[in-house]
Amino acid sequence: MATERPVLEAENRLERFNADRERLLSEVERRVVARRVGESRAGGDHSLENVLNDVAFNEIRRLEASKGKNGGLDRWKDLSRRLLAMTDEEKQTELRALVRHYGSDVVGNFDPRVYKFATGIGPSLLGFVFNPITSLRQGMDTLRNLDARITADGDLDIVRACAERGTIVVTPTHSSNMDSPAIGLGMLRAHLPPVTYGAGKNLFSNPFISFFMRNLGAYRVDRRLRFELYKDVLKEYSTVLLEHGYHSLFFPGGTRCRSNIVEKHLKLGLLGTTVSAYKNSVREGSPNKRIYIVPVTINYRLVLEAETLIADYLAETGKSRFIITDDEFSRIGRILEFFRKILVHEGSVVVRFGRPLDVFGNDITDDGESLDRAGRIVDPASFVRGADGEVTDDDQRDAEYTRALGRRLAAVYPKLTVFHSTNLAARALYDLIAKAVGTRDVYRLLRAPAALLGVRVNDAVEELVRLRARIAAHPEWGAEHPGYLAQSAEDKLDDAVRGLGTYHTKPTVVRHGEMLQVEDLKLLYYYQNRTAHIPPESA
Repeated sequence: MATERPVLEAENRLERFNADRERLLSEVERRVVARRVGESRAGGDHSLENVLNDVAFNEIRRLEASKGKNGGLDRWKDLSRRLLAMTDEEKQTELRALVRHYGSDVVGNFDPRVYKFATGIGPSLLGFVFNPITSLRQGMDTLRNLDARITADGDLDIVRACAERGTIVVTPTHSSNMDSPAIGLGMLRAHLPPVTYGAGKNLFSNPFISFFMRNLGAYRVDRRLRFELYKDVLKEYSTVLLEHGYHSLFFPGGTRCRSNIVEKHLKLGLLGTTVSAYKNSVREGSPNKRIYIVPVTINYRLVLEAETLIADYLAETGKSRFIITDDEFSRIGRILEFFRKILVHEGSVVVRFGRPLDVFGNDITDDGESLDRAGRIVDPASFVRGADGEVTDDDQRDAEYTRALGRRLAAVYPKLTVFHSTNLAARALYDLIAKAVGTRDVYRLLRAPAALLGVRVNDAVEELVRLRARIAAHPEWGAEHPGYLAQSAEDKLDDAVRGLGTYHTKPTVVRHGEMLQVEDLKLLYYYQNRTAHIPPESA
């Protein structure tokens, strides 16, 4: 079990959150309203009438599409009818009410009692409940060895130092709805402070998980609301949180990655609030209130919703089904089965923390100072000041800073990737099948006869040996699970076959004597996709 470490001074920040909540919400309201009123007075397409009409139109369309299940349709129709006759003062009053309404829906909560439970009794209780134990003694052994289930590693010392020195923004990859509890436990294992984070409102449909999310700093993000005012409220809330020193977490990939490929194309909306928050701090005379971006990968041996996600990806319905509301995560029985059958395996989840960056994507020293591209220490405040030394607002400049940060994160994720046996064996089998069929195109492989989806065990072992050697020679591609580096290729293949036949409704691969038969090519493709950034051997 991990040794105890003194609680970080930074860890107490969220304990004051509830006392700050009204002040934070009022600040969000003040800023958004002032900005929108100012833009309206400047003319153009940003009139208050257009802003309010955009809200009403999108809310009416959303509620009509849901056939009024959520109620409130009359309110938005009434607003749409009244708009033309409203005075500027009435429009400002309506705008303020809407910002307060959406802000109140977004804002999170932090209950120190729930945090104490979750970080003390909670993990042990989960370990006790979800492991298939047969005796109390075995159960106590499980509690003592819970740390082996979800492990955290990487550049932890410097991440802890940055959390004490300034404000950290944790930016993990996103594969599963289990990521929120996984990263929470990973940060606990790493002795890092709790964070606020935006979670899709659909995740709150699971009563067990939502209880903890509601009380441990999560704020709600309703992805059905796509109008600009709602995005303004979300971004300003994130900015205000960072300015007040609340550690945060963003999933730069946005929604779960349906293909299981390490994210390359990141969504930069909330990530851009880090530049805004730092710029505002410099403007207020606090340039030393640093914000550090911490890249993280969450690496699963098996993924709870793999079947749903890959089916959605291959059907090319990801865009139209932006939010999957009925998958394995929404059914408590599947979560129980996930914990029972998967998390009994040591190192089932590895949370790997990378070296922090500043908000402009620059590397930092061990002391938290920013470095330019030539490796020289640079004052980060200079990036937001003009020639006269004053802070300047330049949306185009700040957007480019955020794009640069996104590129740095996308570049570092592969290096932080941890390959489980399931990923390695799936890649080895996929490569052999692709060679036999003459194509790597998954859609063509899905039409291949079953006879071509069989692989000799000896061939799979040899392919696995070559793959492991290539990965060892290229650390920029990632690394094998550190707990199983000494495992033989034969044992690693056996472990993967057991794992891939454990949880999913249909076994991915089955062994028949000296042959391995792929039963579900879609799932094989999904698990090998974690290695997709590794070029084929012939390339």
